[in-house]
Amino acid sequence: MSAINDGQCGLCSHFGESHKSSDKLVAILSSHQASETLIDECGHPKHAPLHLMVTPVSGCDGFAPAAYA
Repeated sequence: MSAINDGQCGLCSHFGESHKSSDKLVAILSSHQASETLIDECGHPKHAPLHLMVTPVSGCDGFAPAAYA
């Protein structure tokens, strides 16, 4: 497990945006921890057409904090 910090995809509202109710995403937001092998899609409007797949420790300038569970 890796620690997830503000500014990283795992805590961004766009990480896994297409399935917000996922137990995995809720667990990441509450624990700030994620598996190193987890990959999910980025729903950022600029990136959506690219269908980017990112890890929770990835990051970009489009970070938007997710609402906490």
